[in-house]
Amino acid sequence: MPEYLAPGVFIEETSFRSKSIEGVSTTTTGFIGASRFGPIDLEPELITSLGEFERIYGTGEPLVFSTKTAPKAAIHDLWQGVRAFFLEGGSRLYVSRTFRPLNSTGTYTAPTATAQSEVNKDARVGSFADPGNSAYTFYEDGHARLWLSGAAAVPLAGIYDETQYAKPADVPKEQTIKVQNTLLLRSRFPGSYGNFQVRFVLQGGANLIAGKKKAIFPDPKDGDKPKEYEFPNLTGVSVGDLILLDEDRATTQNFSKVYMVKSVGSDVVLTALDGTDSKTHDLDGSKGYVARKLTLNLEVLSPEGALVGAWSALSFNPADDSAITRVFKQRLDNPQSAIRYPLVIQHGLEAVKASGLFTGVFSTSAQHLSEVEKNQGLTLADKLLKGILQTHAMTGGNDGAPPTPTEFEGKEDLALNTRTGLKQFEALEDISIVAAPGITRGYASNTQNAQSIQNLLIAHCQKMRYRIAVLDSGDGMGISDVRTMRSVYDTSHAALYYPWVRILDPISKKEILLPPSGFVAGIYARNDIERAVFKAPANEIVSGALGFEFNIHKAQQEVLNPEGINCLRFFEGRGNRVWGARTLSSDSEWKYVNIRRYFAYLERSIERGMQWAVFEPNGSQLWDNVRRTIEDFLLNEWQSGALLGEKPERAYFVRCDRSTMTQNDLDNGRLVCLVGVAPVKPAEFVIFRIGQWTADRKG
Repeated sequence: MPEYLAPGVFIEETSFRSKSIEGVSTTTTGFIGASRFGPIDLEPELITSLGEFERIYGTGEPLVFSTKTAPKAAIHDLWQGVRAFFLEGGSRLYVSRTFRPLNSTGTYTAPTATAQSEVNKDARVGSFADPGNSAYTFYEDGHARLWLSGAAAVPLAGIYDETQYAKPADVPKEQTIKVQNTLLLRSRFPGSYGNFQVRFVLQGGANLIAGKKKAIFPDPKDGDKPKEYEFPNLTGVSVGDLILLDEDRATTQNFSKVYMVKSVGSDVVLTALDGTDSKTHDLDGSKGYVARKLTLNLEVLSPEGALVGAWSALSFNPADDSAITRVFKQRLDNPQSAIRYPLVIQHGLEAVKASGLFTGVFSTSAQHLSEVEKNQGLTLADKLLKGILQTHAMTGGNDGAPPTPTEFEGKEDLALNTRTGLKQFEALEDISIVAAPGITRGYASNTQNAQSIQNLLIAHCQKMRYRIAVLDSGDGMGISDVRTMRSVYDTSHAALYYPWVRILDPISKKEILLPPSGFVAGIYARNDIERAVFKAPANEIVSGALGFEFNIHKAQQEVLNPEGINCLRFFEGRGNRVWGARTLSSDSEWKYVNIRRYFAYLERSIERGMQWAVFEPNGSQLWDNVRRTIEDFLLNEWQSGALLGEKPERAYFVRCDRSTMTQNDLDNGRLVCLVGVAPVKPAEFVIFRIGQWTADRKG
């Protein structure tokens, strides 16, 4: 209580109303499955469009699942499901990517070793024929790679293992290795989408000696073929920068060459990148000679040629914050930012000289003028104005093997604070709908895995309490097949839909069959937004469907509906519709999808809205406040049509007093509030009783 010690006027703010409860969202969805790219163990990003999904997880081209013998293209069911979800009206989605590598254990571990260790072990598992009938090499871990040639010998400190040494300086200098390939680009995530085309564009900056008479004085250090020059008063450069020295186009000399800043001070010492030079030059800035700092632009293109990302003004100098080796380093300061940097430049290049990076990226022809260019009177500086382009292709990325229940179940690493599979969704509180599009494709030959994964979805939703799983029937299933499939489940936290949906595939331009879960999850979300969560998500149009795998008629649904198998049906003049809203529960109290989801909405809303009551004095004042708060919330629900009853007292009741709590409850800090509601059930069977009536009949 406030203290009043000195005389005066005191103002206190108070509240004359009870606390309020805000209804939670019920439209946020979680999809899990295989994709062509993207993180496996990072916290999923909230996705609000198909374009955002493609930015993180790649496009919808077929997945290339592989074995030790041959690759196998498969419809990208996750992408198709995401597309259907947003097409049907979904707006908020999380995705958990599953990936099973081609190694002997089938366990994925993100590469953290140095490039050299990858040279020493043969990570490739074999050459296969890709859809274009050309040789293709897969890497066991699924990551695409690009090797660029550089120096023949590199200090071990240049490619140190970050897990062994804290920094390059800690590596014993006497340790050296002999490798021909000293620069390795690796896709940050595994997958066939990681077979990027990488464009390096060399650019020159402003002329550092423009208009400066005698600004640069060569000082030969090696007789007639100097390797180093001393430049007084050259500003704007740092040790490790690359500088292009170029001649005046009016002269007959041609000594365009790239140098690296060796030291700075009263004089700036440059050393020729190739270690040689033709002769001593008197470079006079007032006569048109130039000295330009070199930078690098980088573009990453998808295997299909679409731009994935672009970065400009990257430095060759490892000490710069904008150094390419820092921007694309293995361990980013913020792990969640990894999705914005699809490449990793390995070798621990913080310790590799800019010269090695330059010569690795750009071929000899890119570093010098061709005879044709010389005859045209061009200089290297002229080429830099347009940008010198070097394009490389990454190879070896693949989508691994088909995921198993192990990948869907996932695991949690408390030490690294990482999760995979369904474990990722456990850390996200706002998910209400869960699905795994495509796991029942080929159900007849994959029954055990499909059932196991669907059991994992159900167990996840039951554990998280406020979620429901949208389950797919198998493709090609007949009536007896889907009844057999349904018979193994009994839960109110899942609903099964049958049959599959027929669409025109935007990728292949052909008709294909897709599992219904992506469409149905979007319809759930659309129904909640346009109507309410208490309205059954049935008699709703399937906007993206051309039709269904089978046309279910009334007699067939009379068999399926009582067993909790929700049918998708075509009605002449009314289109393709969801025509069922039952859970897989044998308990008639939880028979309908909307009842299960509406109670999840009520329970979650009350749980979140009543957090203020924790540790309040457990007495009558608190009990009255709790009761009024929940009554106000339920009154609003009744007024919106969610509860049955002509009057509020017939629609719900709330009790929180000594009749709901024993002395033992009070002694152990428990507040018990009893809430009862009468939810509106769907009019599943609309019956009109019609009989003859005569005008003279009375009563």
